[in-house]
Order: sequence, then structure tokens, then C-alpha cells
Amino acid sequence: MSDDFYSTLGLSKGASDSEVKAAYRKMAMKYHPDRNQGKPEAEKKFKEVSNAYEVLKDPQKKQAYDRHGHAAFEQGGMGGSGQQGFGGAGFSDIFEDIFGMGGGEPQETRGDDLRYDISIDLEEAFNGKNLDAPITKMSTCPEKHSYKSCSTCDGYGKVRTQSGFFSMERTCGRCSGTGQEIKGKCSKCANTGRVKENKKLQIKIPAGIETGNRIRMTGEGEAGELGGRSGDLYVFISVNSHKLFERDKNNIICEVAIPFTTAALGGSIEVPTIEKKMVSINIPQGMQSGHKLRVKGKGMSILRTDTRGDMIVRVHAETPVNLSNSQKELLSKFNESLGKENSKMTEGFFDKVKKVFNS
Repeated sequence: MSDDFYSTLGLSKGASDSEVKAAYRKMAMKYHPDRNQGKPEAEKKFKEVSNAYEVLKDPQKKQAYDRHGHAAFEQGGMGGSGQQGFGGAGFSDIFEDIFGMGGGEPQETRGDDLRYDISIDLEEAFNGKNLDAPITKMSTCPEKHSYKSCSTCDGYGKVRTQSGFFSMERTCGRCSGTGQEIKGKCSKCANTGRVKENKKLQIKIPAGIETGNRIRMTGEGEAGELGGRSGDLYVFISVNSHKLFERDKNNIICEVAIPFTTAALGGSIEVPTIEKKMVSINIPQGMQSGHKLRVKGKGMSILRTDTRGDMIVRVHAETPVNLSNSQKELLSKFNESLGKENSKMTEGFFDKVKKVFNS
């Protein structure tokens, strides 16, 4: 009879199920025959690890072993031996648990992620949008397949070649490293487990999205080989420039020209909004070109909230052109009536010039 099962796994008696499983995985990986070819000691140790785990993973067998030791599994004990060789359940469990290749099921290989680029207008970024995007991808074959160990690598997923003293290992080209292949022949997927599919994918673009944001669509990427789960689709967003508005994060900037008389005397003007409506704003007396007015809550939608940024109105006083003689005369008289207190920016500028030139 071999050593104590707990000792075989490097554990103390009464170890928890999670401790048993963790120790088993570690030692099975270490002593697996495929990793220790030509080492009979490793093969022997692997069998012992398999036998120990076969008992300790089962609550009933573990309880009996804790009470009676190896005697619980001798003739007249629990009705059969818990120790099995390479052909037993213990070895099968190791392949399933460690390498994912037991029981005739394929080892899962995740499919590739895909990228889809979309350009939208600023209004669409403000409102959000649902759109249908045509994509071409590899999808899981609709046929039901059964699997067997790869005939080239014998289920290992890799192929070894020997050249003199050197041994080289590479991914199996037949099964792409899965260790499995489809039984029989499938006319739809040519035994790859995948077929090309053209489909329309509905993409929901949330309000407030910005250039550079991406939307992840789980499972909409390429299907994995031999029934493996699909990768994801990443939708990258680019927001087009607008004729009237400039975006500054959650705010919108609008450039507005006003008559110089309105800038001087003050008044009220109508400005457009992103919702294609007009809103009235007050212009204070003496408004200078380049001055900014803030309209609260009239900016962009803020992503994943019910709030909005602001609209920034940048005002430019327009200089009149094509003046008649009478208009020129009136402006000349008006200019003569102005004093320093009426043109503080102009006077202040020339005062700075004098200081620079006289320094």
C-alpha cells in the first residue's frame, strides 16, 4: 500500500476540499507523463497523485479514509478500490481538470476579438442612436459535432520533433492546439467548427458618447475553434465636426456675430441649440468681441446620466460695411463725442505701448 494519501499530496490530515484540489492540480502538472517522458519515477508519482485525489475528492470516500485509512478500500471495505491506474477515472479527471481534454470534449479555444469603426454626427452623439451594422465574421458551425482526440498529436495539442540531441515542440497544425478534432466530415465547416457569416448587428450608441469611446459587445466577435466561446466586438466611435457647434467635452461652443450697436447698447438675441431650437439670451451693454456667455444645461448629454453640459456663446461684434455718406457722417460725429471713459481697452493698450517704447 502507498503512503498516506494526504502526504502524497503534501497535505495534513483533514485538509479542505479546496486545498485538496489545489494540491492535486499542482502535483499533477508537475508529474504528468507528457512533461516527464522517459522518467518512470514521475509516472509512478503521477499514479499515486491520481489515486490519492480519486479518494480525497469524494466526500464519502474521504470520510471513510479519515476513519479507517487504506483498510476502508481493501476487500470488504467500501465496495471497490479507490486506486486506479491510467485507464481509471482518476486519470480521466486529471485530463479534464488540468488540461481540459478528457471525456471526448474539446478543449475550449476562445475566438478573436473584432473591431468595428463608426462615424456619427454631433446630433447623434447628443441624442444617442440605434443602428444596424453589417459585419462578416466566423461563427460557430450550426451542425452538431462529436469530438475525438486529434489523430496527429494524440490529444496533446502539440507535436514534438527530434533532431539529433535536440527536441522541438510546436502547436499541432491539425487541431490548432486544442487536442481534439471533429469525428467524421462536416461539409459546412470543413471540420473547423466555424463558418463565415454575414449578419446585421444592432448597435446601441448611448447619448453623450465621445470620439475615442468604445462599446464592447460581448460574444459578438469570432467564434472559437471546435465550439470554443466567441470573442468580443469592440465598436470604436468617431464624432464628426459640426458646422455650427464645437464640442468641448460636455459643453458646446457656438460662435455668434452681433451688430456693434447691440454690443454697445445691449439687447436680446436668438441663438441655435443642439436640439435644433432657438433660445433667447441677453447681451449686456458694452459687450466686447470674444466675450463668452454661458447658457446652463444646453450643452451635450453627459454619458450615463440624465444631465447635460452648458452651451458657451462666444460673441463677436460685427463692424458695419458699405456705409452711406450720411452713415459715415453720423459715425464721425459719434466718434468725436467719445472720451477716454468710453474706450478703456483702446486707451489701456496705447498706454502699454508708450511704457514699452519709453523704457
